[in-house]
Amino acid sequence: MSLISALQFLRLNEIPKAWVDAVWDLEFTEREPLDDTIEDELAVSGDKAFRTLYQCLLAHAADQQDGASQSIWAILGENEVSIKSLVAVLSFFVLAGKAKTANVQQRVSSLHAASLYLLLLGIPGSIATKVFHEVLLDTCSDLTAYCWPQDSGKKRKKDGLKSSQPDGKRSKPQPKGTSEMEVDEAEEEEEELHFSAQDLVKIRNAVVLLVQSLLQLLQTFPLKDRPQSVGNFTQIFSKLLYFEPVIGEMTFAAPRDITKLSVPEMAFYGLQLLCSPKHGDKKESLQRVFHRLLYVILMMNKANKGKPSLLVPSQAILSTRDQAIHFVCHLVEQQKELALPILQILLQHVCFQMVEKSEVRSHGSQAVGMLTSQMESTDYASFIKWLFIFSRSSKMVSRLFSVDVVMVLLEQPERRPEECQDPELSCFLPHKFLIQNLLFARRMDDSSTVQGHALACLAKCLELPSLNVTRAVHNLFSATGTQTVFEGEITEGSLSSQQTQKTYRTLPFRTVEISSTDCSDCDAKENLALLLRRVKDSKTNVRKSALQTLVGLLKHNVITLSWENLATLSERCRDLAVSVKKKALQCVGELLAAKPECSLVQKAWLQGVLPAVMDSENSVQDKAVEALDQVLLSQVKPYSASRHLDASQRLTWDLLGLLCNECRDLSRYFSRAFTIWSKQNTFTQTLITNLISHTEANHAAGAWLLLSKVVASSSRFPYGKILDAWDSMVSSKDVPATTCCHILCVMGDIAVHLNDDTKDRIVVDLMSWLKTFTLSLEVICAAVETLYQLGRSEDVKQTLAFLNQHCGEVVSVCEAYLAGIILREKGAQNLNEELMVKHLHTLGVASLHCPAKVGKRTVLLVESVLTTHSDKLAECQEELPASLPLSQFKANSLPSKVRAHGVITLGKLCLQHEELVQKYLPVFARELEVGTEVAVRNNVVVIMCDLCVKYTNIVDHYIPNISACLRDSEAVIREQTLIMLTNLLQEGFVKWKGSLFFRFMVALVDPVPAIASLCEYCLLHLLLKKNPEMFSQHFIECIFHFSSYNKHKSYNKFPQSEREKVQFSLKGAQHREKRFRIYRFLLEHFTDTQRFNITVKINQTILACFADEELPLDADGAEILSETFNILSLKEIKLQAISTPAGSAAGEEPEEDNMATMAKAALQVAQKKVVSQVQKKAFIENTVPFIIRLKSLLEQKRSPVLGDLMAYLQVTMQDYCNEVKEFFSGDEQLAAELEFALKTAAKEIKMVEQMDNCSLTGDARTPTAQCSVQGSPVRSRPLPSIFTTPQPPRRNLLSARLAHTDRRVWEEHVQSKSIVLEGTVMPKGVVNDRAISTPKGVNINLTFDEGVSVISSDRGISVVGETGVLHVQSNEQQAPGLRQWNVQSPLRQRKKSSKY
Repeated sequence: MSLISALQFLRLNEIPKAWVDAVWDLEFTEREPLDDTIEDELAVSGDKAFRTLYQCLLAHAADQQDGASQSIWAILGENEVSIKSLVAVLSFFVLAGKAKTANVQQRVSSLHAASLYLLLLGIPGSIATKVFHEVLLDTCSDLTAYCWPQDSGKKRKKDGLKSSQPDGKRSKPQPKGTSEMEVDEAEEEEEELHFSAQDLVKIRNAVVLLVQSLLQLLQTFPLKDRPQSVGNFTQIFSKLLYFEPVIGEMTFAAPRDITKLSVPEMAFYGLQLLCSPKHGDKKESLQRVFHRLLYVILMMNKANKGKPSLLVPSQAILSTRDQAIHFVCHLVEQQKELALPILQILLQHVCFQMVEKSEVRSHGSQAVGMLTSQMESTDYASFIKWLFIFSRSSKMVSRLFSVDVVMVLLEQPERRPEECQDPELSCFLPHKFLIQNLLFARRMDDSSTVQGHALACLAKCLELPSLNVTRAVHNLFSATGTQTVFEGEITEGSLSSQQTQKTYRTLPFRTVEISSTDCSDCDAKENLALLLRRVKDSKTNVRKSALQTLVGLLKHNVITLSWENLATLSERCRDLAVSVKKKALQCVGELLAAKPECSLVQKAWLQGVLPAVMDSENSVQDKAVEALDQVLLSQVKPYSASRHLDASQRLTWDLLGLLCNECRDLSRYFSRAFTIWSKQNTFTQTLITNLISHTEANHAAGAWLLLSKVVASSSRFPYGKILDAWDSMVSSKDVPATTCCHILCVMGDIAVHLNDDTKDRIVVDLMSWLKTFTLSLEVICAAVETLYQLGRSEDVKQTLAFLNQHCGEVVSVCEAYLAGIILREKGAQNLNEELMVKHLHTLGVASLHCPAKVGKRTVLLVESVLTTHSDKLAECQEELPASLPLSQFKANSLPSKVRAHGVITLGKLCLQHEELVQKYLPVFARELEVGTEVAVRNNVVVIMCDLCVKYTNIVDHYIPNISACLRDSEAVIREQTLIMLTNLLQEGFVKWKGSLFFRFMVALVDPVPAIASLCEYCLLHLLLKKNPEMFSQHFIECIFHFSSYNKHKSYNKFPQSEREKVQFSLKGAQHREKRFRIYRFLLEHFTDTQRFNITVKINQTILACFADEELPLDADGAEILSETFNILSLKEIKLQAISTPAGSAAGEEPEEDNMATMAKAALQVAQKKVVSQVQKKAFIENTVPFIIRLKSLLEQKRSPVLGDLMAYLQVTMQDYCNEVKEFFSGDEQLAAELEFALKTAAKEIKMVEQMDNCSLTGDARTPTAQCSVQGSPVRSRPLPSIFTTPQPPRRNLLSARLAHTDRRVWEEHVQSKSIVLEGTVMPKGVVNDRAISTPKGVNINLTFDEGVSVISSDRGISVVGETGVLHVQSNEQQAPGLRQWNVQSPLRQRKKSSKY
């Protein structure tokens, strides 16, 4: 078909010239309506007509290029075809497809018309014939964005009947009222058409034709003078990358036939064509393409304006990202010299524009790793140098991402320093630099998130195959020939020579080779000590990461398997945070799997896992029980003497052996695990059979331990082997006590299955065994319990008769022995102390089972054991009340150990006889006061607390006597008392009455830190949960009680003896620190509601009483009033909603793209505003009147408390500096004084801040392996606003150091607030004889277009020049001013000394 015939369907001859002129006048920005008749005729044009015309034009264009045919423009001219009309009609179709309501046919026709226009434009002569129009070109190029339905195929039909039309037209709506039509118009704007699969195929084919036309245009039509169009084409192709998935592997070589390519493949080819010289400078083209691909790599959607938005990382998005990375690598490989500088910028922007989401960071770091692999060593070292400074950015996400990048780079082969052409950059190539200067330096980051991530990555380094990486980690924690300077440890001095004298400082984490290993050993110890502190950090994620790092170091023998390190690990299994406990359980399991032969590791595993079985969190319990099952129960196999145990079985029996010996104190937790397993029917007959086979092995103790736990849950049991073991135990004397207890436990559990003859035989054995009194104390308890199990039956009377017979016989034997010792005149001489103790212990245990066989004579004999020495008895005789029985006792000289066991025995006797409780409680109470033997007093506390459970009302009167032991001279008694009272309070046997609460508070400031920590744990995690109002209810009373002030009519009125008042008094200046430690502890754990209420209550009960002169303002009154003002000035009493900054934690910037964080911050701001208004109103109404009256009263009395009042007002009014007159309108003088004080304080603070900013520093160069280069300070001026590579701001080392409590305190410091403009080159000789403040000429690196790439520092910029030129670092980009010298005034020195 001829070209003219193919053009007939466009009706060009029928198109009015006026309409054509109107279209051109509108610059193709709007669709000019045509006559209805012509429009209907054009509308019937189908795909076939457009494709026919396209093929004709394509054929003529090819012939014209070969010279085989006449020019297309000549043919059109000869046939009087108006080019202007042709372009206008094509634009009519194009603009029709841009409408949101366009149907399928309109969209397909629009795409075909655009393809025709682009084809015409690519034919030589199109410029001369005025076919080219920039607006129409841009519209046709970007038509895919309008014609291809967004989220195609995912839209639901709104109504199946309405969407059944094949052409996608909507049925006409029925006429409605005006109000309904207004609503429907809004809905129709949002309504989207539904396209069938066939419709989408049609549109897709038209899109392919359009993209092919774009590529053909770029091959023939130069865009060198049209940078705007090149930019549009780049953006269009970058969008087309997401058009459809690519099947198979993509290659970026020039295609032979573009018709066989998918749309994304054509888009990549188009981007490649845009980098050719015919379309402009290759550098600028590469820069433009890399800029668009930046957001593909970052998985972001970047519009022409506004901030890029993050895409959901689906499989399609990830695939496109990978293709873009490979395409960049392809371009770099093709154009090395041109592309490498722009690749450097691309990498910097990837780092700088990264977001906080871990998944995105992971993909981003992988991208950086792939792209850096294309770099030469010199360029790679330059990037690492930039990354080093970037890792100290003020943005938390930047520091976080730098750690991710380091981990990816460490997985690459290490580059050799000799490969770097620049010697100054060679130090950045080794992996050692990445680990020590980038990764490990983040261990002291301001952000806990960065700290934790850095530590977790450090642990992963040990798993990498690189030997140098492992060696670098070893150097940090073991003694080597290098000295590691901690980040933030800055020293200052001077280097003088004949020519120059300049200030120097050692930069953070600089490695210096030395000959001695002493300093290195010290640094390794400091690093390990820091890591151990991080394990106990206040932040959960830091503790978890530090645990993983510690385990990695232990697994790979970087640090020694000392008990200190292992105990730290096992302690975290009892952490307050559930996630940390789970992590710790996982870590001790990993370590045990790596070091199964180490006994210390085995012990640490037991001490970590077993207590977790009784954890309050079910998930932690389950994890611990699962670990025990895998390591212990699952590894019990049948035993054979001819077969060796494998490693897992040896581990199992080693652990059980530890439980039988060194770790017997963990048996209670182990029993809890068996209780859980028994409910799950875990114990099989096979397990029991296997265990019995091990009773003949060397590790029989462990087998008996498991049997003692398992046998109670099994009905079928091979009793014969158990009875044989019993017979051998009775006849043998070498069976360990622990094993004896386990065998006795097994015998007791199987007693119900034994016949009477066997029971009688065992009872005879037990009785003969007990009467020998050669058993250990624990075996005696187990034997008596087994005796009870053997005699137990369904008939209660028969059981009692059995116990009275056998246990009564044992009691009689013990009684006879005691009588022989105590009643004889010289019976105590040559006393066998161990035998005496065993008789007392046996008597106590047996008496619990036969209280009827305990007579008065038995009780009196045990009484006699408790008699004090005669001289002590004579001293305290007159002090004792007549009711106490000590006066009836005969003096004796029994050892303290015997007397301690005598107390326990007497307590057991009391448990069965209430009259004995009433008789001996005064004895026990008096013993707590005047007793001198630690063991006796400790056992008295235990007995009295045990008696409280059964005889609560009787013992309640003596709770003050027990709680007085919280101030005992012996730490063991204070700890025992604290534990016992906490248990009673938990169970409700004791209430918070009288002085009990305040005595617990005194334990908070115990001189032994362990006891103080235990008290804090008991209060917070055991008692406060039961009574959340406990702290706030007692706070006011604390103020009066600890100051020993008793003139108030309501407070501090509970009864106390003078001895107790003195014992628990915290009055006086010498105890002020302890009192305020208690106040702070209480206030820290208040809710905001409680803080608000307690402030109001303090006003009403203390300030009001003094203001109304209900309480005298004497010396004691002044002291309590001063105390009150100091308490009100504490930061802990401030409402958290006001004092806590909105947004993220200190040191972390809230990420703007994190919508949840922004919403939370906005909520906090609103809450803070509301709460502040409420607090302000309460302060004016409830506090200000009392303050005014008190100030007047204090001035009259000339009291020194006036200073405390003004200090309190200064602290309180800091947030209301401009409202002082409003607050204190009733006292103008007070308002004026307060305003003056606030202004003075503000000036002093400002002066100190200025002093801190007056330090002179050198320009901060990055550290090298052997030395660091320092500059000297002079004034610098800001750089002009030009494009530059993104420069990360240098971290403020001082603030990072002060943000953590475990940092060192330095006497001197140097603080740098500048950033170095890396990547800038300052050629010598550009400017000679210039002013010192004038920067030399600079050649800034290329960067991306659109101001986005001007990523300036938040701390200011300075230019690095020659070492002979001095520069000063700008402070927050301040304007140049007078030079500030590092001179410290006496005022600043005085303030510093007052802080410390």
